[in-house]
Amino acid sequence: MRTDTGAAPLIRPAGRHALLVELPDAERTAAFHAELLRRRAAGTLAPVAEIVPGATTVLLDGVAEPSALARELSAWDLPRTPPAEGTVITLPVVYDGPDLAEVAELWGVPEHEVAARHSSYTYRVAFCGFAPGFAYLTGLPAALHVPRRATPRTRVPAGAVALAGPNSAVYPRATPGGWQIIGTFPTPEALWDPAKDQAALLVPGTRVRFDPLATRATTTQAGHEPATPHGGEA
Repeated sequence: MRTDTGAAPLIRPAGRHALLVELPDAERTAAFHAELLRRRAAGTLAPVAEIVPGATTVLLDGVAEPSALARELSAWDLPRTPPAEGTVITLPVVYDGPDLAEVAELWGVPEHEVAARHSSYTYRVAFCGFAPGFAYLTGLPAALHVPRRATPRTRVPAGAVALAGPNSAVYPRATPGGWQIIGTFPTPEALWDPAKDQAALLVPGTRVRFDPLATRATTTQAGHEPATPHGGEA
């Protein structure tokens, strides 16, 4: 497998029936993950029980012939970026977070501009982890990456919309955390519902948009659905 830079990802065995593919960065990891899903849907990928993306890795588990699949993957040519297509989930957000002023200062903009900038991008779920329903969203430009807090909070409330490094996220439940909180998603229970066949609302490959709400009162008055999927481009 070669990327558009010519760098060859590292493919190594992970037990008897799995492969771990290490890629140069998160963007090309997302592109590789998208290509795996595309080929599996088309029936042109060797049988794989699970495809699990990480920050810069993808685990392929339940592979009958790992050596044969590794040779196949080595022959692939991959673009640098994942395709801009598929389902888009829109999440309403009240931009009222306690770290709004700090993020505005880091970005060099007034506080009200944080909502406009953060909600102007389409994000992609790179991988999930940390807590059930917690999705790491990529898509924020490098100039807007912010550091984690020097001292993590012992409790970040459910629904907190937060930033850390290259990622955005929405906390599905109250947990400790060191991310910069810029807003609130009013219905965090929508992010993880074990009663559904797909418990997590946000799964790897899903695209996400944020819809800014002016105040908490607006959330009720406007009658927004907590999470709205759309097909195609945002």
